[in-house]
Amino acid sequence: MRDRLLAAEKVKAIDWRDGALYLLDQRLLPFEETWLAYRDAPSVALAIHTMVVRGAPAIGISAAYGIALAARLRVAAGGDWQAALDADFRVLAQSRPTAVNLFWALDRMRDRIKRLRAGEDPVLALEAEALAIHESDREANLTMAQLGVDLIRRHQGNMQTLLTHCNTGALATGGFGTALGVIRGAWLEGMVERVYADETRPWLQGSRLTAWELANEGIPVTLNADSAAAHLMKTKGITWVIVGADRIAANGDVANKIGTYQLAVTAMHHGVRFMVVAPSSTIDMTIASGEDIPIEERLGSELLEVGGKLIDGNIDAFNPVFDVTPADLIDVIVTEKGIVERPDTAKLAQLMCRKRLH
Repeated sequence: MRDRLLAAEKVKAIDWRDGALYLLDQRLLPFEETWLAYRDAPSVALAIHTMVVRGAPAIGISAAYGIALAARLRVAAGGDWQAALDADFRVLAQSRPTAVNLFWALDRMRDRIKRLRAGEDPVLALEAEALAIHESDREANLTMAQLGVDLIRRHQGNMQTLLTHCNTGALATGGFGTALGVIRGAWLEGMVERVYADETRPWLQGSRLTAWELANEGIPVTLNADSAAAHLMKTKGITWVIVGADRIAANGDVANKIGTYQLAVTAMHHGVRFMVVAPSSTIDMTIASGEDIPIEERLGSELLEVGGKLIDGNIDAFNPVFDVTPADLIDVIVTEKGIVERPDTAKLAQLMCRKRLH
């Protein structure tokens, strides 16, 4: 299946070339495919915050490239470049608080600085590290796709009707996607009858991104309002809900795009299996449970404005970007290190001790 996934690759969101980071502006999709160039850390941080790039793995990769860009400028300026680089680490860390891949990637770049050898070029070393993080995510996507497909085949065989939320595809990662990578793989194996994609308000990642990615590859996709999910499970024979994650706590609680929690509750009621697909870099063993995961809130204007016009200046809005799904609602977590069924603290600790699969 690996070769078939590689052959089917049509979309990417991140490109490193000519010493600059290029990001596909996902705010403009699907109507416009515009690439923006970035050459310093503050501009990369702004791109992350304003959702030019989004999706936990893609955020981490972009941040790593942001440090590579910053190192070039700091070293060229002379003086204590490592001390100066601290400001770039801070601005990137503040761009999105929930996605743990961001902090994982920044920690990996810090560690690479600590391991610089005498006479080693720090600019080339950090660029190589960012490239390695990017390629590692691509490889993880391929492994997770195979594991997820094998799991679906083992539990329910052929011709699945799947439901997904937000966007977890090539646009959200450095490769083929997490949850959407599994869906792509299942389609290539002839196991998918139809995919239902939640529109995912208020940014419409499902409408603008997921449906666009699936349609471009000829995968049968039906777009639905988020609030139609329970009705779909009752009437359309949904067999799996497959989603990604922005942070997974040590006990298996999962923070993901707002609306995921209610999907898990509804799936349990209808006997629909619930799969989370995420690289192991998304697992935060320093956080005991989902109660400790910081939940980003965005401006109320994202809800209160229609066509750029404010509905009513006297109305308040509550706009959390993520929610937390308790581990006891999750059937399986799929990572590049393997799968964890009915996740808990002991099982995740055991998983994190493994080497990644190939």
